[in-house]
Amino acid sequence: MATIKDVAKQAGVSTTTVSHVINKTRFVAEETREAVWQAIKALHYSPSAVARSLKVNHTRTIGLLATATEAPYFAEIIQAVENRCFARGYTLILGNAHNELQKQQAYLAMMAQKRVDGLLVMCSEYPDSLIEMLEEYRNIPMVVMDWGESRGDFTDTVQDNAFSGGYMVGRYLIERGHRDIGAIPGQMERNTGGGRHAGFLKALQEANITLHEEWVVQGDFEPESGYRAMQQILSRKQRPTAVFCGGDIMAMGAICAADEMGLRVPQDISVIGYDNVRNARYFTPALTTVHQPKERLGETALDMLLDRILNKREEPQTIEVHPHLIERRSVADGPFRDYRR
Repeated sequence: MATIKDVAKQAGVSTTTVSHVINKTRFVAEETREAVWQAIKALHYSPSAVARSLKVNHTRTIGLLATATEAPYFAEIIQAVENRCFARGYTLILGNAHNELQKQQAYLAMMAQKRVDGLLVMCSEYPDSLIEMLEEYRNIPMVVMDWGESRGDFTDTVQDNAFSGGYMVGRYLIERGHRDIGAIPGQMERNTGGGRHAGFLKALQEANITLHEEWVVQGDFEPESGYRAMQQILSRKQRPTAVFCGGDIMAMGAICAADEMGLRVPQDISVIGYDNVRNARYFTPALTTVHQPKERLGETALDMLLDRILNKREEPQTIEVHPHLIERRSVADGPFRDYRR
Protein backbone atom coordinates (compact mmCIF):
# COMPACT_ATOMS: atom_id res chain seq x y z
CA MET A 1 0.00 0.00 0.00
CA ALA A 2 1.43 3.35 -1.06
CA THR A 3 2.29 5.94 1.58
CA ILE A 4 2.46 9.72 1.45
CA LYS A 5 6.26 9.39 1.21
CA ASP A 6 5.87 7.29 -1.96
CA VAL A 7 3.66 9.96 -3.47
CA ALA A 8 6.12 12.71 -2.56
CA LYS A 9 9.03 10.78 -4.06
CA GLN A 10 7.22 10.09 -7.33
CA ALA A 11 6.02 13.70 -7.64
CA GLY A 12 9.43 15.08 -6.69
CA VAL A 13 8.09 17.16 -3.79
CA SER A 14 8.08 17.04 0.01
CA THR A 15 5.49 15.18 2.05
CA THR A 16 4.37 18.56 3.43
CA THR A 17 3.54 19.73 -0.09
CA VAL A 18 1.54 16.54 -0.75
CA SER A 19 -0.42 17.18 2.46
CA HIS A 20 -1.18 20.78 1.44
CA VAL A 21 -2.41 19.61 -1.97
CA ILE A 22 -4.70 16.96 -0.49
CA ASN A 23 -6.09 19.14 2.32
CA LYS A 24 -6.06 22.44 0.40
CA THR A 25 -4.43 24.15 3.36
CA ARG A 26 -1.95 26.32 1.41
CA PHE A 27 -1.41 27.65 -2.06
CA VAL A 28 0.52 25.24 -4.28
CA ALA A 29 1.48 26.01 -7.88
CA GLU A 30 -0.77 24.43 -10.50
CA GLU A 31 2.08 22.41 -12.06
CA THR A 32 3.05 20.98 -8.66
CA ARG A 33 -0.58 20.17 -7.77
CA GLU A 34 -0.97 18.32 -11.04
CA ALA A 35 2.20 16.29 -10.44
CA VAL A 36 0.99 15.31 -6.98
CA TRP A 37 -2.46 14.20 -8.18
CA GLN A 38 -0.89 12.21 -11.02
CA ALA A 39 1.33 10.43 -8.50
CA ILE A 40 -1.67 9.76 -6.22
CA LYS A 41 -3.58 8.26 -9.13
CA ALA A 42 -0.66 6.17 -10.38
CA LEU A 43 0.07 4.75 -6.93
CA HIS A 44 -3.63 4.33 -5.97
CA TYR A 45 -2.87 6.26 -2.81
CA SER A 46 -5.73 6.71 -0.31
CA PRO A 47 -5.08 9.27 2.45
CA SER A 48 -5.68 8.00 5.98
CA ALA A 49 -8.93 9.40 7.36
CA VAL A 50 -7.32 9.66 10.79
CA ALA A 51 -4.25 11.47 9.44
CA ARG A 52 -6.39 13.87 7.46
CA SER A 53 -8.55 14.63 10.50
CA LEU A 54 -5.42 15.56 12.45
CA LYS A 55 -4.45 17.99 9.70
CA VAL A 56 -7.81 19.69 9.19
CA ASN A 57 -8.96 19.30 12.81
CA HIS A 58 -12.26 17.56 12.06
CA THR A 59 -13.36 13.96 11.59
CA ARG A 60 -16.86 14.46 10.11
CA THR A 61 -18.23 12.19 12.82
CA ILE A 62 -21.03 12.91 15.30
CA GLY A 63 -21.51 11.07 18.59
CA LEU A 64 -24.99 10.26 19.88
CA LEU A 65 -25.37 9.21 23.52
CA ALA A 66 -28.82 7.60 23.83
CA THR A 67 -30.92 5.83 26.43
CA ALA A 68 -32.16 3.02 24.19
CA THR A 69 -32.37 2.30 20.49
CA GLU A 70 -35.08 -0.37 20.51
CA ALA A 71 -37.95 1.77 21.87
CA PRO A 72 -39.97 3.11 18.90
CA TYR A 73 -39.88 6.70 20.18
CA PHE A 74 -36.08 6.77 20.38
CA ALA A 75 -35.60 4.63 17.28
CA GLU A 76 -37.53 7.09 15.09
CA ILE A 77 -35.52 10.07 16.35
CA ILE A 78 -32.23 8.22 15.86
CA GLN A 79 -33.24 7.30 12.32
CA ALA A 80 -33.97 10.97 11.56
CA VAL A 81 -30.56 11.97 12.96
CA GLU A 82 -28.78 9.26 10.97
CA ASN A 83 -30.52 10.27 7.73
CA ARG A 84 -29.60 13.92 8.29
CA CYS A 85 -25.99 13.00 9.09
CA PHE A 86 -25.70 10.96 5.89
CA ALA A 87 -27.16 13.79 3.81
CA ARG A 88 -24.64 16.23 5.29
CA GLY A 89 -21.67 13.88 4.84
CA TYR A 90 -21.22 12.90 8.49
CA THR A 91 -20.89 9.50 10.16
CA LEU A 92 -22.91 8.79 13.31
CA ILE A 93 -21.37 6.93 16.27
CA LEU A 94 -24.09 5.61 18.57
CA GLY A 95 -23.67 4.85 22.27
CA ASN A 96 -26.66 3.01 23.76
CA ALA A 97 -26.17 3.45 27.52
CA HIS A 98 -29.56 2.45 29.04
CA ASN A 99 -29.21 5.20 31.70
CA GLU A 100 -26.24 3.37 33.26
CA LEU A 101 -23.79 5.99 34.51
CA GLN A 102 -20.74 3.77 34.00
CA LYS A 103 -21.69 3.08 30.37
CA GLN A 104 -22.44 6.76 29.79
CA GLN A 105 -18.96 7.66 31.06
CA ALA A 106 -17.35 4.97 28.90
CA TYR A 107 -19.17 6.10 25.75
CA LEU A 108 -18.38 9.77 26.35
CA ALA A 109 -14.69 8.93 26.83
CA MET A 110 -14.69 6.78 23.68
CA MET A 111 -16.33 9.50 21.59
CA ALA A 112 -13.88 12.11 22.87
CA GLN A 113 -10.99 9.76 22.07
CA LYS A 114 -12.32 9.31 18.53
CA ARG A 115 -12.43 13.10 18.28
CA VAL A 116 -16.06 13.44 17.27
CA ASP A 117 -16.84 16.87 15.86
CA GLY A 118 -19.93 17.18 18.04
CA LEU A 119 -22.13 15.36 20.49
CA LEU A 120 -25.88 14.78 20.63
CA VAL A 121 -27.35 13.62 23.95
CA MET A 122 -30.75 11.90 24.18
CA CYS A 123 -31.13 10.31 27.61
CA SER A 124 -34.48 9.80 29.28
CA GLU A 125 -33.09 10.86 32.68
CA TYR A 126 -30.69 13.68 33.56
CA PRO A 127 -29.54 13.26 37.19
CA ASP A 128 -26.96 15.70 38.53
CA SER A 129 -24.24 13.07 38.10
CA LEU A 130 -24.87 12.91 34.34
CA ILE A 131 -25.04 16.69 33.99
CA GLU A 132 -21.71 17.05 35.79
CA MET A 133 -20.24 14.40 33.51
CA LEU A 134 -21.51 16.15 30.38
CA GLU A 135 -20.05 19.43 31.59
CA GLU A 136 -16.63 17.79 31.70
CA TYR A 137 -16.90 17.48 27.89
CA ARG A 138 -18.03 21.06 27.29
CA ASN A 139 -15.09 21.53 24.91
CA ILE A 140 -17.03 19.34 22.42
CA PRO A 141 -19.94 21.13 20.68
CA MET A 142 -23.06 19.62 22.25
CA VAL A 143 -26.86 19.58 21.88
CA VAL A 144 -29.17 17.94 24.41
CA MET A 145 -32.42 16.62 23.00
CA ASP A 146 -35.68 16.12 24.88
CA TRP A 147 -34.62 18.13 27.94
CA GLY A 148 -37.46 19.54 30.03
CA GLU A 149 -35.61 22.78 30.62
CA SER A 150 -32.12 24.10 30.06
CA ARG A 151 -29.72 22.84 32.73
CA GLY A 152 -26.45 24.52 31.79
CA ASP A 153 -24.68 27.09 29.65
CA PHE A 154 -22.48 24.55 27.88
CA THR A 155 -25.03 23.06 25.50
CA ASP A 156 -27.84 23.85 23.11
CA THR A 157 -31.21 22.42 24.07
CA VAL A 158 -34.20 21.09 22.12
CA GLN A 159 -37.34 21.16 24.28
CA ASP A 160 -40.25 18.87 23.45
CA ASN A 161 -42.97 20.72 25.45
CA ALA A 162 -44.10 17.59 27.26
CA PHE A 163 -46.15 19.66 29.72
CA SER A 164 -48.23 21.30 26.97
CA GLY A 165 -48.77 17.91 25.32
CA GLY A 166 -50.11 16.42 28.55
CA TYR A 167 -52.30 19.46 29.08
CA MET A 168 -53.67 18.99 25.57
CA VAL A 169 -54.69 15.40 26.44
CA GLY A 170 -56.53 16.53 29.59
CA ARG A 171 -58.44 19.27 27.76
CA TYR A 172 -59.35 16.92 24.93
CA LEU A 173 -60.82 14.24 27.21
CA ILE A 174 -62.75 16.84 29.19
CA GLU A 175 -64.16 18.38 26.00
CA ARG A 176 -65.20 14.91 24.83
CA GLY A 177 -67.31 14.60 27.99
CA HIS A 178 -65.07 12.58 30.31
CA ARG A 179 -64.82 13.35 34.03
CA ASP A 180 -63.85 9.93 35.45
CA ILE A 181 -60.36 9.69 33.98
CA GLY A 182 -57.48 7.35 34.79
CA ALA A 183 -53.81 7.58 33.88
CA ILE A 184 -50.85 5.30 33.19
CA PRO A 185 -47.86 7.67 33.20
CA GLY A 186 -44.30 6.68 32.47
CA GLN A 187 -41.53 7.08 35.04
CA MET A 188 -42.18 10.37 36.82
CA GLU A 189 -38.47 11.23 37.11
CA ARG A 190 -38.29 11.48 33.33
CA ASN A 191 -39.44 14.54 31.40
CA THR A 192 -41.42 12.24 29.12
CA GLY A 193 -43.21 10.82 32.16
CA GLY A 194 -43.38 13.58 34.74
CA GLY A 195 -43.78 16.47 32.28
CA ARG A 196 -46.66 14.90 30.39
CA HIS A 197 -48.43 13.86 33.58
CA ALA A 198 -48.02 17.32 35.15
CA GLY A 199 -49.66 18.97 32.13
CA PHE A 200 -52.49 16.44 32.25
CA LEU A 201 -53.07 17.16 35.96
CA LYS A 202 -53.11 20.89 35.30
CA ALA A 203 -55.98 20.51 32.81
CA LEU A 204 -57.98 18.43 35.29
CA GLN A 205 -57.34 20.90 38.12
CA GLU A 206 -58.56 23.80 36.00
CA ALA A 207 -61.80 21.89 35.39
CA ASN A 208 -62.13 21.02 39.11
CA ILE A 209 -61.86 17.32 38.34
CA THR A 210 -60.38 15.04 40.98
CA LEU A 211 -58.03 12.31 39.76
CA HIS A 212 -58.72 9.23 41.88
CA GLU A 213 -55.49 7.69 43.16
CA GLU A 214 -56.69 4.14 42.46
CA TRP A 215 -57.01 5.05 38.78
CA VAL A 216 -53.36 6.12 38.47
CA VAL A 217 -50.84 3.30 37.99
CA GLN A 218 -47.30 4.11 36.88
CA GLY A 219 -45.81 2.27 33.93
CA ASP A 220 -42.35 2.25 32.36
CA PHE A 221 -43.16 2.91 28.68
CA GLU A 222 -43.14 -0.82 27.89
CA PRO A 223 -46.30 -2.68 26.71
CA GLU A 224 -46.26 -5.08 29.66
CA SER A 225 -46.48 -2.19 32.13
CA GLY A 226 -49.47 -0.73 30.26
CA TYR A 227 -51.12 -4.16 30.27
CA ARG A 228 -50.63 -4.69 34.02
CA ALA A 229 -51.62 -1.13 34.90
CA MET A 230 -54.86 -1.35 32.93
CA GLN A 231 -55.69 -4.68 34.59
CA GLN A 232 -55.23 -3.01 37.96
CA ILE A 233 -57.36 0.01 37.05
CA LEU A 234 -60.17 -2.09 35.60
CA SER A 235 -60.22 -4.40 38.61
CA ARG A 236 -61.61 -1.55 40.73
CA LYS A 237 -65.28 -1.58 41.67
CA GLN A 238 -65.71 1.80 39.98
CA ARG A 239 -63.97 2.28 36.65
CA PRO A 240 -62.95 5.40 34.73
CA THR A 241 -64.51 6.15 31.35
CA ALA A 242 -61.15 7.09 29.81
CA VAL A 243 -57.46 6.37 30.47
CA PHE A 244 -54.49 8.50 29.41
CA CYS A 245 -51.41 6.41 28.66
CA GLY A 246 -48.20 8.45 28.75
CA GLY A 247 -46.78 6.52 25.78
CA ASP A 248 -48.30 4.72 22.80
CA ILE A 249 -46.53 1.45 23.58
CA MET A 250 -48.13 1.39 27.04
CA ALA A 251 -51.47 2.16 25.36
CA MET A 252 -51.02 -0.93 23.21
CA GLY A 253 -50.71 -3.07 26.35
CA ALA A 254 -53.64 -1.26 27.97
CA ILE A 255 -55.95 -1.92 25.01
CA CYS A 256 -54.96 -5.58 25.06
CA ALA A 257 -55.82 -5.83 28.78
CA ALA A 258 -59.21 -4.18 28.28
CA ASP A 259 -60.02 -6.57 25.43
CA GLU A 260 -59.08 -9.62 27.50
CA MET A 261 -61.34 -8.38 30.31
CA GLY A 262 -64.28 -8.20 27.91
CA LEU A 263 -64.31 -4.42 27.42
CA ARG A 264 -64.49 -2.73 24.04
CA VAL A 265 -62.35 0.29 23.17
CA PRO A 266 -63.73 2.93 22.84
CA GLN A 267 -67.36 1.84 23.44
CA ASP A 268 -66.76 0.75 27.05
CA ILE A 269 -63.57 2.65 27.84
CA SER A 270 -61.60 5.25 25.90
CA VAL A 271 -57.80 5.13 25.60
CA ILE A 272 -55.49 7.91 24.45
CA GLY A 273 -51.73 7.64 23.98
CA TYR A 274 -48.74 9.90 23.42
CA ASP A 275 -45.91 9.99 20.82
CA ASN A 276 -47.74 8.89 17.66
CA VAL A 277 -45.24 6.12 17.00
CA ARG A 278 -45.17 4.81 13.47
CA ASN A 279 -47.56 1.91 14.13
CA ALA A 280 -50.11 3.81 16.25
CA ARG A 281 -52.59 4.07 13.38
CA TYR A 282 -52.51 0.28 12.98
CA PHE A 283 -53.54 -0.47 16.57
CA THR A 284 -57.04 -1.94 17.01
CA PRO A 285 -58.72 0.47 17.22
CA ALA A 286 -56.48 3.09 15.59
CA LEU A 287 -55.00 5.08 18.47
CA THR A 288 -55.89 8.67 19.25
CA THR A 289 -52.62 10.16 20.45
CA VAL A 290 -50.42 13.22 20.72
CA HIS A 291 -48.00 13.57 17.83
CA GLN A 292 -44.45 14.19 18.96
CA PRO A 293 -42.52 15.64 15.97
CA LYS A 294 -39.73 13.09 16.32
CA GLU A 295 -38.25 13.56 12.85
CA ARG A 296 -38.11 17.33 13.27
CA LEU A 297 -36.66 16.96 16.76
CA GLY A 298 -33.79 14.85 15.40
CA GLU A 299 -33.16 17.06 12.38
CA THR A 300 -33.32 20.29 14.41
CA ALA A 301 -30.86 18.94 16.97
CA LEU A 302 -28.34 17.99 14.27
CA ASP A 303 -28.72 21.33 12.47
CA MET A 304 -28.09 23.19 15.74
CA LEU A 305 -25.02 21.04 16.38
CA LEU A 306 -23.60 21.65 12.89
CA ASP A 307 -24.13 25.37 13.40
CA ARG A 308 -22.02 25.14 16.56
CA ILE A 309 -19.35 23.11 14.76
CA LEU A 310 -19.10 25.01 11.49
CA ASN A 311 -19.76 28.55 12.69
CA LYS A 312 -17.91 28.20 16.02
CA ARG A 313 -20.99 29.48 17.84
CA GLU A 314 -20.63 29.35 21.62
CA GLU A 315 -23.78 31.09 22.88
CA PRO A 316 -26.32 28.45 24.01
CA GLN A 317 -29.63 28.31 22.18
CA THR A 318 -32.95 26.65 22.97
CA ILE A 319 -35.41 25.55 20.29
CA GLU A 320 -38.85 24.15 21.01
CA VAL A 321 -40.84 21.57 19.07
CA HIS A 322 -44.58 21.50 19.59
CA PRO A 323 -46.86 18.45 19.92
CA HIS A 324 -50.35 18.27 18.46
CA LEU A 325 -53.30 15.92 18.79
CA ILE A 326 -53.99 13.15 16.28
CA GLU A 327 -57.63 12.08 16.52
CA ARG A 328 -58.39 8.50 15.48
CA ARG A 329 -60.86 5.91 16.87
CA SER A 330 -59.82 4.95 20.42
CA VAL A 331 -61.70 7.76 22.21
CA ALA A 332 -65.51 7.97 22.32
CA ASP A 333 -67.70 10.69 23.81
CA GLY A 334 -68.07 10.51 27.58
CA PRO A 335 -71.29 10.86 29.59
CA PHE A 336 -70.80 14.62 29.97
CA ARG A 337 -70.36 15.38 26.25
CA ASP A 338 -73.24 17.84 26.20
CA TYR A 339 -72.53 19.19 29.68
CA ARG A 340 -72.04 22.96 29.79
CA ARG A 341 -69.92 24.30 32.63
